[in-house]
Amino acid sequence: MAIEARIRELGTRHDSLDRAIQEEARSPAGSDLRLQELKRQKLRLKEEMEALRRKVH
Repeated sequence: MAIEARIRELGTRHDSLDRAIQEEARSPAGSDLRLQELKRQKLRLKEEMEALRRKVH
């Protein structure tokens, strides 16, 4: 069950990053570098979640 809990935790963080990306993109003072970093973090989380899901199934 620890893996499922970790996947849920990562999913929550992934959703938070998605919201942060949307806010940064809408902001007139938004930074392209900040946006790129947020997207990289989101991708890393997605990859980690997928790897964990493969272990479970």
